[in-house]
Amino acid sequence: MSKRILVVGGVAGGASAAARIRRIDAKAEIIVFERGEHVSFSNCALPYHLSGIVEDSESLVMMSPEKFKKQHDIQVRVRSEVTAINRNEKTITVHDFEKDTVYTESYDKLILSPGANPILPASIPGIRKPHVFSVRNVTDIRALKQYLDANQVKKTAVIGGGFIGVEVAENMRMAGLEVALVEGMPQIMAPFDYDMVQILHKEMLDHGISLHVSATLSEILDHSILVKKKDATIELEADLVVMAIGVRPETTLAREAGLDIGATGGIQVNHNYQTNDPDIYAVGDAVEIYNRLLHRPGRLALAGPAQRQARAAAGHIYGMSHRNTGYIGSSCVKIFEQNAACTGLNEKAIREAGIPYNFAYILPTDKVGLMPDSHYMCFKLLFEVPTGRILGAQAIGKGNVDKRIDVIAAMITSDSTLEDLKELELCYSPVFGTAKDVVNLAAMVASNLLEDHYRQVPVTKVRELVESGACIIDVREEMEYAAGHLKGAKNIPLSQLRERMDEIPRDIPVYLHCRTSQRSYYAICCLQGNGYTNVTNLSGSFLGISLYEYFNDVTEGRTPILTNYNFN
Repeated sequence: MSKRILVVGGVAGGASAAARIRRIDAKAEIIVFERGEHVSFSNCALPYHLSGIVEDSESLVMMSPEKFKKQHDIQVRVRSEVTAINRNEKTITVHDFEKDTVYTESYDKLILSPGANPILPASIPGIRKPHVFSVRNVTDIRALKQYLDANQVKKTAVIGGGFIGVEVAENMRMAGLEVALVEGMPQIMAPFDYDMVQILHKEMLDHGISLHVSATLSEILDHSILVKKKDATIELEADLVVMAIGVRPETTLAREAGLDIGATGGIQVNHNYQTNDPDIYAVGDAVEIYNRLLHRPGRLALAGPAQRQARAAAGHIYGMSHRNTGYIGSSCVKIFEQNAACTGLNEKAIREAGIPYNFAYILPTDKVGLMPDSHYMCFKLLFEVPTGRILGAQAIGKGNVDKRIDVIAAMITSDSTLEDLKELELCYSPVFGTAKDVVNLAAMVASNLLEDHYRQVPVTKVRELVESGACIIDVREEMEYAAGHLKGAKNIPLSQLRERMDEIPRDIPVYLHCRTSQRSYYAICCLQGNGYTNVTNLSGSFLGISLYEYFNDVTEGRTPILTNYNFN
């Protein structure tokens, strides 16, 4: 007798599960219920309709109910909301919006993929005004685009600096709109560390986005918003507002059915994505899954993991084994000309977990410098002390940051160490990378730090060194120094170091830097070889410090510690 399998929700989780079941079982009766208009669409591509990169919103729709039926013999019922699970009877209750009728359907197995809902705090006055939007599906993005066009909107505000927020802001700016982005935390893009994300802050400023961090929305008016920033309330003009402060898992159906909810607020599942009812599975944004680095439950609202979960759940229904390795959290984003990617843990998560750690922060070129499209890549590799186990990495630049982070993700998944990464053999051509690739170089720098071959000070601590009058030596060439330098720094070029070594004191701490920390590392090796024990490298050096200091200097009006920024 063939199985009767019902799926609640489509897109990455539900639609993938249904398609996988059909590949396994040609005879199963499969019905997918979706409360929205579309069962399968590219939700990650939604913001790109605003700029016209995706011209036709219809192209965002991947599969129609008719196509599902013809290609896979799967029945899809859109605009049909499942309102209850009746576990004792093994039925669900469905509200058909088109016919305004309520009916029940029985199941042998049930898969839940209800996703997550945008957070829209009812406490914010004006949150329900007609010019306030969220972005969750094709219907949402169409309504947003139609409002922009019909009302000839020029000034907009985006609330929230996560993936959806920055992508919506970027695409509206590319469409020629004035955009203000408001983020409650001190930075956008929470998966990245504060020192890294300053590059993205600068990129948004450079492209005309008015960026307000450490700021919270307090009220939405007809043509403006009120924002609390520090001890003041400021008013920003906005004829349209997009709310993107986050999502919460849709667990109402599961809760009411008596399914267990985990500590993080997601539906609790086992390693095969079964709930506490063995005939009910759950996948996607609504579930709680295992963080393999922190050894505790977490949530991850990404399409890739949802599809893998869907495949595993579908397979388990038919007795297929699944090796659940947990998640590490890999993601990437493009913000104008900068690409950004990260994997594993950032500093905040590592500190909260109490893991002893250090990191390498480097700014090499992404390919051989002779290539005309060669650019710096800011790369940060985090590792456990003293084991050298790789904990995470972040990369930002104009080149292939995703390629480098994918390498690190693979290394983390295989529980690799710095020694493994140092010796990793990768492809090389001048048009693709360097013979000593960014990831190999990061592992070498990290190994030197782990083995105490030299000391470093991060870019986050340089300002206090400058303001305290610390002894800082700039080993760049004289022309580089003249073009811009740290205030109070003394210029002793690496090419003159051996002849001028007596100018460097031995009885006080000395901090060295160059453009990206490579030449200053050479200088430290030279000095340590000549008996100096008081020298420390400034991680990131002049380029890293310029990138780190710029945003707060410009937006907060701080006194710069640099005579001139240099981002080349």
